[in-house]
Amino acid sequence: MPIDLTPSSDIAFSPTVKAIQTAKGSRSIYKNGQWATTITPRLFDFLRPARSLYVGTVSADGQPYIQHRGGPPGFIRVLSETRLAFADYSGNQQYISTGNLADNPKAHLFVMDYENTRRIKIWGNAQMIEGDADLLASVSDDMPEAWPERVFVFDVAVWSANCPQHIPQRFEAVDVQAALADKDARISELETELAALRQKQWLFDGCRDDLSGSAP
Repeated sequence: MPIDLTPSSDIAFSPTVKAIQTAKGSRSIYKNGQWATTITPRLFDFLRPARSLYVGTVSADGQPYIQHRGGPPGFIRVLSETRLAFADYSGNQQYISTGNLADNPKAHLFVMDYENTRRIKIWGNAQMIEGDADLLASVSDDMPEAWPERVFVFDVAVWSANCPQHIPQRFEAVDVQAALADKDARISELETELAALRQKQWLFDGCRDDLSGSAP
């Protein structure tokens, strides 16, 4: 069997892209672009706490579309060393991604970690699977306000870590809430300490008045 020596980065670097890289002086950085083609432990560890990603699809006539998907940590399920999945919940019922994938299975995932200013980009093929109750149950999260309709299944072709520059650092709401709770607790402690100090001041003032009254 012949060995495929085509760099895995060619999925992104078309001949035109390579020509531009050459003209701009960056081609030497990427010419050996063997990106990972399986879900390595590094990628698994990145996806496990993820709460947000963007899905890129293209229609039959080349019209691009980006859709955001999110959920609690772990909403992206790893089904095998090359397959990811997550539940697709009922939304505005435009079904643009669903329609695009029916015509063109090529898709892209852009997974964000705003808190730690990291991101991963993943190329592959995707499909929407409906009518598989067991699969849907295995990827659905316990969110009473959301209704899972189908499963987004993504077969990984290649992935790469992206440059972390210019990612705005954002913290999860739970961290903000915890900080506010800590602040409220500290305020309560200070108010208790202040009340104790006022009590001591009142007692001190009373003793001082008694001493002043009994002085010759």
